[in-house]
Amino acid sequence: MKLILKNTDSFKNERVDITKKEIPCLDSSWHYHAQYELLYISKSNGIRFVGDSVSQFHPGDLVLVGPYLPHLWRNDPSYYSEDDTNKVKTIILKFTKDFIGEGTFNLPEFHDLNLMLEQSKYGVSFGRDVSRMLHNDFISIIELTPAEQSVKLLDLLCRLSLTEDKKVLSSTDMRQYTTDNSERLDDVLKYISNNYANDISLQDVSDVACMTTNSFCRFFKKMTNKSYVQFLNEVRIRNASRLLAQDDLPVSDVCYKVGYNSITNFNKQFKQIMGVTPNNFRNSL
Repeated sequence: MKLILKNTDSFKNERVDITKKEIPCLDSSWHYHAQYELLYISKSNGIRFVGDSVSQFHPGDLVLVGPYLPHLWRNDPSYYSEDDTNKVKTIILKFTKDFIGEGTFNLPEFHDLNLMLEQSKYGVSFGRDVSRMLHNDFISIIELTPAEQSVKLLDLLCRLSLTEDKKVLSSTDMRQYTTDNSERLDDVLKYISNNYANDISLQDVSDVACMTTNSFCRFFKKMTNKSYVQFLNEVRIRNASRLLAQDDLPVSDVCYKVGYNSITNFNKQFKQIMGVTPNNFRNSL
């Protein structure tokens, strides 16, 4: 997961850019950019990274990401197989804060919207009822003229700002204004993403970062606001919850499949992160 600054060419002359993607992964790198991004998942499943938040995503996932906040939506492994028949449909709305006019959102009548844009520096996730209500609006916005898209985007943002069914994702401000250390963090995150199911030690990831274990721990905590072990456990448990939801594998098999050697430790970590035991999680579905 490479942490990179994306330069969006379409924003040289445009303040709004709306696209539909139907290919897996969405992005190959943990990245950030200068624009706001409102992302709606109509089809597909996987793991979502926004700041220090690690979560599953499903159809109906609707998230607002603020400028310079690192993020990545990563589809489930099945989406990358040669015989894959899974469908992906994502609507991505990128915009600058002045897309409807300089200083517009500083006016009193846009107080709620301006507050939501301020919260987006942590990432804001909206509830399923909200995304279900707005589904047709997101699907149809692709077909509108540029002027109509700007008006519709303003309408969507106003409606989203008024709903109480939303939550902040990242526990800390992880906005990136510099690329310093980004390649080192990229190497570490990519290594964790590719090897979380294996027995990877603190020394292993420290070697990837070309740092001593003590220096690496300080570096990783500063960059992600989480310890290496905490972050690894979250990646493992989020993938475990995906397997429990989609497959009929016994809990013990899921435990070993995501990198745990002890079912007791797996159950402990799962309950700590998900709030319920693996069996109760599966039964609740």
